[in-house]
Amino acid sequence: EVLRNMLYAGSPALDDLGYVVMDEVHYLADRFRGAVWEEVILQLPEHVRLVGLSATVSNAEEFGDWLVTVRGDTTVVVDEHRPVPLWQHMMVGNRMFDLFAGENTAGELTVHPTLLRHTRELGAQISGWNRGRGRGPGRGVRFRPPSRVAVLERLDRDGLLPAITFVFSRAGCDAAVSQCVRAGLRLTRDDEISEIRGIIEKHTRDLPHADLAVLGYWEWREALERGIAAHHAGLLPAFKETVEELFQRGLVRAVFATETLALGINMPARTVVLEKLVKFNGESHAELTPGEYTQLTGRAGRRGIDVEGHAVVIWQPGVDPEQVAGLASTRTYPLRSSFRPGYNMAVNLVGR
Repeated sequence: EVLRNMLYAGSPALDDLGYVVMDEVHYLADRFRGAVWEEVILQLPEHVRLVGLSATVSNAEEFGDWLVTVRGDTTVVVDEHRPVPLWQHMMVGNRMFDLFAGENTAGELTVHPTLLRHTRELGAQISGWNRGRGRGPGRGVRFRPPSRVAVLERLDRDGLLPAITFVFSRAGCDAAVSQCVRAGLRLTRDDEISEIRGIIEKHTRDLPHADLAVLGYWEWREALERGIAAHHAGLLPAFKETVEELFQRGLVRAVFATETLALGINMPARTVVLEKLVKFNGESHAELTPGEYTQLTGRAGRRGIDVEGHAVVIWQPGVDPEQVAGLASTRTYPLRSSFRPGYNMAVNLVGR
């Protein structure tokens, strides 16, 4: 949006612009903001070189052909090798299962039969409990998904931290951190506390002391010293930068984040946890697309550090492992334009 506005305003700061890098360029398919990306592509001066990056554009050649028509000579580079292998899991109660058992004779990934059998039996028992409510004791069981504390403790025991848990709600991220602190969870060693405090001080020394209580500074700091943090667009920039540096240094080992973390921020983890497969898209609650699932879980596996990354989906009643397998195994992510000229765009074009 900033670059688009500078282009329409004829900003002299762009006179010597040589390159524009569009990380996560598939975002131009976004219904609400994607058209801005196309405006930038169309309006950039001819001499500016454009670089687009994405892990989820399967019709890259088609997209490249369009870029040729609007930008001129374009080269499409496709690399299908993932440097760090990604393993998919589902956590059912306090048990962790592999999502896939391997490939069948057709070369297709198959869902692990133990996981299928366990979730179907558990689903039937839960249905029996629900039918029994209000009419005497049911014959099934009542199911509660594992608490966030239990999930992190399990990942810690298995050596799968640091982890990013996607929550899809700013308030939910903050509540998750508070929940872990209240439970007494600590993921840091005593010898790391002074280093954490030093980084906090570096980023927050200019904040007025009188404002710290209002900003929730002390609660935020206590969570960081325990190795736990939230990351979302509602954070104070100084807080967000602190969390990012601590996570990159391995001093924060559990981050609860909204999906904005998956866009252009260098915060890879060993493990990514998805609590739900549904998120609010601005109009309604919709299921994650394969492209969104791949973008989120793509944070798992740190190049040069981890030999493998891990994605963990928390099972809840109604979640079908085969549906999750479909999200995880799909490799087709067609990019579709969301370009819709509107009054604002027309006025800006006429103004130029």
